[in-house]
Amino acid sequence: MANLNSIVQQIEAVTGHTLSNHQLQSIGGGSINTAYQLSTDDHAYFIKLNQAHLVDMFEAEARGLEEMRALNCVRIPEVICFGQADGHSYIVLEYIELGSLRGSAAGLLGTQLAQLHSHSQPFFGWHIENTIGSTPQHNDREYDWLTFYSQQRLAKQLQFAAKNGFTGRLQARGQQLLTQLPLFFDNYSPKPALLHGDLWSGNAAADPQGNPVIFDPACYYGDREADIAMTELFGGFGNDFYAAYQAQYPLDPGYKTRKTLYNLYYIINHLNLFGGGYLSQSENMIEQLLAEI
Repeated sequence: MANLNSIVQQIEAVTGHTLSNHQLQSIGGGSINTAYQLSTDDHAYFIKLNQAHLVDMFEAEARGLEEMRALNCVRIPEVICFGQADGHSYIVLEYIELGSLRGSAAGLLGTQLAQLHSHSQPFFGWHIENTIGSTPQHNDREYDWLTFYSQQRLAKQLQFAAKNGFTGRLQARGQQLLTQLPLFFDNYSPKPALLHGDLWSGNAAADPQGNPVIFDPACYYGDREADIAMTELFGGFGNDFYAAYQAQYPLDPGYKTRKTLYNLYYIINHLNLFGGGYLSQSENMIEQLLAEI
């Protein structure tokens, strides 16, 4: 088990709590981090660790959590601290006992996410870069969504894929798709909405009181359809969620086509993170989109 003495001392300094008799338990931290629950009789914290040089990744996560939490729309874990210590980069959050998101909790999340998406700013992007998984995600300020999504999302993932050796058809058809993107935005001009950015079912849960909780964000301001599209990957969030979201903030009819365009970003990212098992799915999604034109 990792030596976390300096991190424990930092938690004590920030919170004023004495943690000398704490217990440390290894728990799931996702595919790229290791994680622990640190607890005493009175307090509990969630600690994620990674390599020391990845501290910027945890800073971006902290800033995203803080920005969403400040809006008070949906429950977001409180950030305690983050930094470098004991040979690791780390982030410490309040520990929340999490259960499955279903029934009334799923419906409530639909309403609350619609409220989160109603918060806007004048431009697309964000004030810092972050990551989607461990892949760099660029968030340079842009006033035109089509330019932002083309250059800073799809084109970047295709560039990463080329560097990873995925060339040929993926690149040729992907570049063709990039030239045709305006056709998917006829009569649709999204406004910048605060996005969670990585909202699949593994990043949403419910607390013991049935309140939805979302975490592990990759925040930026973009088209809200991108968040909703990702909720439909890897199992989906259930009918109660989608009905509640639509009742609060109805989607444009063109979403049914654009959701494949938005999910292509996440699938090519999986190709870049996890390898060739996602290549045919990426290519097939591009062909599906080109066939819509």
